Amino acid sequence: MKCPFCDNGDTQVVDSRVSEEGDTIRRRRRCLACDKRFTTYERVELVMPSVVKRNGIRVEYDAVKLRASLALALRKRAISTAEVDAAVARIEEKLLASGTREVPSERIGELVMGELKKLDKVAYVRFASVYKSFEDIGEFIDAIREMQGPPAPGKLRKE
Repeated sequence: MKCPFCDNGDTQVVDSRVSEEGDTIRRRRRCLACDKRFTTYERVELVMPSVVKRNGIRVEYDAVKLRASLALALRKRAISTAEVDAAVARIEEKLLASGTREVPSERIGELVMGELKKLDKVAYVRFASVYKSFEDIGEFIDAIREMQGPPAPGKLRKE
C-alpha cells in the first residue's frame, strides 16, 4: 500500500478490524519511510454479470436502472424504501449466485416481476403490462388471473 503522504510503497499494518456489518476490514497502517499513520478500508468487489438486451447488445448492469423501474411500477403505492432496497438486494443476489458472466435482460425482468408479485399486486400488473407489451385489455385480465392463482375448490370465477 502506497503512503498518501510521501508516496513510499513500503507500509506496515498496525491494526486490523472487521466492521460491525462484517463487509469491510479497517486497517491502520504506518509508513516505514515517514512514520505517519493512515487508515485503509478493504471491501469485496463483486462483479455483476453483463446484461444482454433483446437486440443482442451487451451493457453493464446498472442498479440505478433496476431501482428506477421498480420505483416507476411502485409509484404512489404504499411500499417503503427499505422494502424496495431489499427487493433490489434479492435480485442482485440471484444474479450473482447464477455465476454467469452474462444474463439476458428477460431474466432480470422475470426477477423483477417475481419481486413485485410479492410486494404489490398493482405494481406487478403495471410492470407486466410494459414488460410484456400488452396489446389489449384481455392481456391485462390474463395477467390478473395468473397473479390470483387457481380458484378455491367449489368456487367459480365470474367471467
